[in-house]
Amino acid sequence: MNTNQKKAYWLAALTILFWSTSASAFKIGLRHADHYQLLFIATATAVVFLFLVLLLQNRLPELLIKNRSDLKKSMALGFLNPFLYYSVLFVAYSLLPAQVAQPLNFVWPIALVVLSVPILKQPLKLKSIIALLISFIGVVIISTEGNVLNMNFASPLGVSLALLSSIVWALFWLFNVKGQRDEVIKLFYNFLFALVFVTITTFIFSSFRGINLKGIFAGIYIGLFEMGITFVLWLKALKLSERTDKLGNLIYLTPFCSLIFISIILKEKIFITTLIGLILIITGIFIQQKRRNEKQKQLI
Repeated sequence: MNTNQKKAYWLAALTILFWSTSASAFKIGLRHADHYQLLFIATATAVVFLFLVLLLQNRLPELLIKNRSDLKKSMALGFLNPFLYYSVLFVAYSLLPAQVAQPLNFVWPIALVVLSVPILKQPLKLKSIIALLISFIGVVIISTEGNVLNMNFASPLGVSLALLSSIVWALFWLFNVKGQRDEVIKLFYNFLFALVFVTITTFIFSSFRGINLKGIFAGIYIGLFEMGITFVLWLKALKLSERTDKLGNLIYLTPFCSLIFISIILKEKIFITTLIGLILIITGIFIQQKRRNEKQKQLI
């Protein structure tokens, strides 16, 4: 293994470590601020961080948008993510235990497959249908919060919002891949426009007062280690890696690592149904991912 590949794995591991703490940070932040306030602080932090990254890299001239279509696209993508995505996700976390909300939000690769049918006109193969069914069973099991025999969902709204957040993320991913602009530049504008949306909604539905220091620190942490630093680290890891597919598979460690932090930091007793359901969801994703890799090999 060469030096660059080792660096790529270390950066990926660090990124996964940070992402694994996000669920715990969400719950802590929501104890001390409402979801509007928390999203405002996190988004503002991400905007400042990404601006500083571009400043240190002497890339500020690249921020000039040359046509209106890029401006409109950045505005639309910024509405999807981070504004709508995290608005929905934070409410879901306020209604559900972290160990339930986190895995349900992680079904976005499955949502991506379903949405690819109408948006990208990709046919749904039998293997994909099987993968969807396996992951769906996992979703149902997790949603029972340990009461799988009675099939009693403690918060149907919370479950629905957690799943909706995965759909929003999948939509963002589908629309974001179209375009040739640099990823950091695109992300900066997404967060910049999202900050406008978040500021307006916070002003109308909440306030900028009454947030204690714990809420502020949680928002800053989320803005850095969920939204900002992790993205830059992950991009760097992908550039250094010889096999991005193997690096991408490491992402599936995130929800399992997240459960460890949820248990230690939030003191949640992890349901056996959470583990079983999460394994089923990841199994479904792997089946679908394998089909996609086989299809790509056939095209080479």
